[in-house]
Amino acid sequence: MNYAFPPAPVVTLDAMSSNPFPVRRIFCVGQNYADHVREMGAAPDAEPFFFMKPASAVLQNNSVLPYPSGTTDLQPEVELVVALHKSGKNIPMDKVDYDYVFGYAVGLDMTRRDLQRAAREKGQPWEMAKAFDHSAPCTAITPEFYSGAITIG
Repeated sequence: MNYAFPPAPVVTLDAMSSNPFPVRRIFCVGQNYADHVREMGAAPDAEPFFFMKPASAVLQNNSVLPYPSGTTDLQPEVELVVALHKSGKNIPMDKVDYDYVFGYAVGLDMTRRDLQRAAREKGQPWEMAKAFDHSAPCTAITPEFYSGAITIG
């Protein structure tokens, strides 16, 4: 097939004792940790919500994070990464099937905090603060079936 310009390559994460894991989308949960919600100046009973990061946000383990332009306050949040390998939607909590889970990793949610605060004050979305290239550094995924030693490097 001919394209107007070359499509972006498939973004992958390393996976221990497995082939690389292709990344399509990164779903994140905001305002789900009460202490951090208070720290950011929101009500502790704020409703958690979902936001997304593009696949280009992935930064492989042992890579250097380039400091993003346009910010003076870059902050990390440590996250549990759950890598899914089956599609599903509107799955009730009592029907969650862990067969959807490929494995787990440790990631960082890098945030341009100054841009986030400015957007929040104006009631605007946070994409510029959260969804920039390399804003999701991540370790290799440990497949759920893996039983060897884990090295985070």
